[in-house]
Amino acid sequence: MLRISINTSSDKSIRLSVEGWLVGAWVEELRQQSERALAESQKVTLDLEKLLFVDPRGAALLRQLAERHVAHLNCSTFISQQLKETTL
Repeated sequence: MLRISINTSSDKSIRLSVEGWLVGAWVEELRQQSERALAESQKVTLDLEKLLFVDPRGAALLRQLAERHVAHLNCSTFISQQLKETTL
């Protein structure tokens, strides 16, 4: 299960708080929420403090978003390592 909370700090900045497991169909849900946020704002940040696990597709999405200048905040060492090692 995944929970995505949208926190808007200004018209130019949106933070998405991601909690739970980024796996399966939830990867597409985060992709859609991120695309909406990118369309609405100049700066998007993902708060990954409560993200517990990421499957290979979820890791690929997080890497793609980082390439689009979406910052990752509060990323655990475990998730950071997954993002470095996991490939499709």
